[in-house]
Amino acid sequence: MSLPVWAKEDVRITSPNGRIVFSFDLTKTAPTYRVTYDKQTLIDDSPLSLLFRNDSAFGANLTLGKPKLRTVDETYDLVVGKVKTARNHCREAVIPLINKKGSKRQLNLTVRVFDDGVAFRYEFPKQANWTSYTLMEENTTFRLTQHPVARALFLPNFISSHEGEYTTILLDSIKNDTLMDVPALFEFPGKVYLAITEAALVDYAGMYLTKKKGLLTSQLSPLPGQNGTKVKAVLPHQTPWRVLLISDRAGALIESNIITSLNEPCKLTDLSWLKPGKTTFPWWNGNITPDTTFQPGHNFETAKYYIDFCADNHIEYHSVVEYGGHEWYVSDGVNYVPGPNADVTKPLPGLNMQQICDYGRQRGVGIRAWVYWSALYPKLEEAFALYEKWGMSGLMVDFMDRDDQEMVNIQNEILQKAAEHKLHIQFHGAYKPTGRHRTYPNELTREGTLNYETNKWSGLDTPDHDISFPFTRMLAGPTDMHMGGFRAVPKEKFRIQYTRPLMHGTRCHQLAMYVVMESYLQILADYPDAYKGQPGFDFLTQVPTTWDETRVPAAEVGQFVTITRRSGTDWFVGSITNSTARELTIKLDFLPEGNYTAELYADAPDVDQEPNHLRQQTRTVNRNDVLTVKLASGGGHAIHLRRQ
Repeated sequence: MSLPVWAKEDVRITSPNGRIVFSFDLTKTAPTYRVTYDKQTLIDDSPLSLLFRNDSAFGANLTLGKPKLRTVDETYDLVVGKVKTARNHCREAVIPLINKKGSKRQLNLTVRVFDDGVAFRYEFPKQANWTSYTLMEENTTFRLTQHPVARALFLPNFISSHEGEYTTILLDSIKNDTLMDVPALFEFPGKVYLAITEAALVDYAGMYLTKKKGLLTSQLSPLPGQNGTKVKAVLPHQTPWRVLLISDRAGALIESNIITSLNEPCKLTDLSWLKPGKTTFPWWNGNITPDTTFQPGHNFETAKYYIDFCADNHIEYHSVVEYGGHEWYVSDGVNYVPGPNADVTKPLPGLNMQQICDYGRQRGVGIRAWVYWSALYPKLEEAFALYEKWGMSGLMVDFMDRDDQEMVNIQNEILQKAAEHKLHIQFHGAYKPTGRHRTYPNELTREGTLNYETNKWSGLDTPDHDISFPFTRMLAGPTDMHMGGFRAVPKEKFRIQYTRPLMHGTRCHQLAMYVVMESYLQILADYPDAYKGQPGFDFLTQVPTTWDETRVPAAEVGQFVTITRRSGTDWFVGSITNSTARELTIKLDFLPEGNYTAELYADAPDVDQEPNHLRQQTRTVNRNDVLTVKLASGGGHAIHLRRQ
């Protein structure tokens, strides 16, 4: 076993399997680190420093205390997640760094090295000569070697819903000071992959990346109106973990549980009320109802129509959102932006939320509601107490569009208060997840990605765009996509429709996305009659949203992916491709011994003209079988395996 070793000014930590090595060195100007994978240097000497207010820096003229070393090997259960039981296996070093001059302030660099990556963070222990800090810059750098290819979302500024198209570009070609969202993926020669993101974002600013003088450098979201200040904190305190997911197999990055392993255990004692599942979201389809005997709108009858559909098809939730461009609660704003008299505790006249919740409970369907965050937050306790009294199950909290320290704290406060009132949360217009669903499993999903809602106004979400998610944004955790559109058309026939939006790709591509994309609250965004009697809808009623096991048997970045997920004794398999048609082989050796009934959903031969067509087949298989499946351009393939 290779144990960590250190000389006077350096520390070396090796992963349990010996393939990843983190090397720390303390120079006169700054601490530096290196990361190697199978003896190949991925990150060369990269300086670390912090700049506090009044130009007070922490980096030069430090002395190294004796590192504290340990091996961690434990398992933990996730209430919601891509696995039920995760293993946290790593080697850790806590490296004390002490300022030689003046107040002798101490900071610890804590490093954990896993078989599939590295994480480190700055920790500020309680000390008599240092009680608080104001951080202007966190200069964590990443000197990537070998000129890797980057896949990342570039942003114009920090005010962002994080909904944009990903760019594939040589790292060397990215201009200095270009703001890069995380997770970002870097592909090295020989197909070695490194993704950079963060975990356990609490009481701190969200991290981005920029190139400064050619060196990839962390960039923190600034506090609004505070002259560039990034973080204000009282000791003891710690930063989020800076996470490097590393493997020569792209699928291993998707399988990794590093991010949840770096978060605190679940803080909720009563979990009996919490239920992941699927939900309607009528805003996407345009609030479509059939010919009715009632006036559609903000009323019980419209909600009842959707609730009955959910009850008949094993869909756990119905979402009350808006109608006719107006939110369900009183507001005098425009385009959903709260006006001065917005009140999330007052439904519009004619909308009885108690009656809707009562009816949902009778039919076994939970009721959720959409709210604009700035209308909710001033009345957080009052609103949550009322929603709990009504019997509401959860909320979509929208238009947050920031990840500065203030907004991060607001989101965590919303999450904690919601748990107190037995409400789950779905954040929209929000930054990427950082594993907080381990600590507060009532956070069921997050948006923060360009998704199928854009089909209502731009049509940018194509199969070529879809294939970027598993290797970028989804590496951080659950990703909400507004899925379930059942009106696919050939590319040349696509047009913008705000109601009854059209879809790119094939019906099977859409089915497979429910397995490929990790989200513990999946949306069935189309209207009921779009689903009734339609091929493939049975798959959507059966597919779970939280899993006991996840494996990625085949993946090629930007090209295709096959993901298998287990729930109980059932397995679900989803494969998607970009705009290139291809044939894939799927080995079923992930199955336990015994026979399984496989329900297969494949692109039909005529999907180029009729992309909603599919072929459904039932057969008996076992773990020795290998399936050959054909995916059309923009296509997909889905399988439900039941043990016989």
